[in-house]
Amino acid sequence: MGTVLERFGPGVVDEICLVADSPSPRTLKRIEEARRSIDVPVYLIHNPERKGIGYAIRQGYSYALDNKFDLIVVMAGNGKDDPREIPRLTAPILKEGTDYVQGSRFLPGGRRKKNPFLRSIFTRLFPVIWTSMTGVHCTEVTNGFRAYRSSILKDPRINVWQSWLDNYELEYYLHYKALTLGYKFAERPVSKDYTEIRKGKYSHISPLKDWWQIVGPVFMLKLGVKK
Repeated sequence: MGTVLERFGPGVVDEICLVADSPSPRTLKRIEEARRSIDVPVYLIHNPERKGIGYAIRQGYSYALDNKFDLIVVMAGNGKDDPREIPRLTAPILKEGTDYVQGSRFLPGGRRKKNPFLRSIFTRLFPVIWTSMTGVHCTEVTNGFRAYRSSILKDPRINVWQSWLDNYELEYYLHYKALTLGYKFAERPVSKDYTEIRKGKYSHISPLKDWWQIVGPVFMLKLGVKK
């Protein structure tokens, strides 16, 4: 996390909200060192235990809404996403009236480095399903590097605070809603780099336990099982 924070240059964002789930003392020390070295304010939410990635992202949402931020960028803190590419995602919102921007490693100008083989196959095939079920062309769905207007979270047709969205479901729930409720949508090229992930632990996702959290939301929302 500290290395990622150090990549934030002035003017890229107004403030960073960093959600750290069960961080080690070493990680907290590294975060504090990086926090002092950059010119961007950092608000740290320290969770003593993991309650799910959706839960953590919602904490960031609450902070953004409470502090009246108009634009939200969500990205990984483990080095897979490069904060220097944030302007690629925010520019369409700030300059073109876009509401929701998905980062894509598969667009021209995007980059992928040491992406796990099986995940690479899945991330290429999954957008085909989304395109057919939403009617909106997608090249990337699983990439959590995104930007959107905070007003989307206030839409009464969207309820990100549901308990079934505590884990990976949240990201796909909001993605589906943005694509199907008429919000102006765009994709922009970004990088996805796994070289900094050590010991092969490139993700907390368990293929056997967590796959339905990723695949399920689009089907449940399409069929009206969830709202």
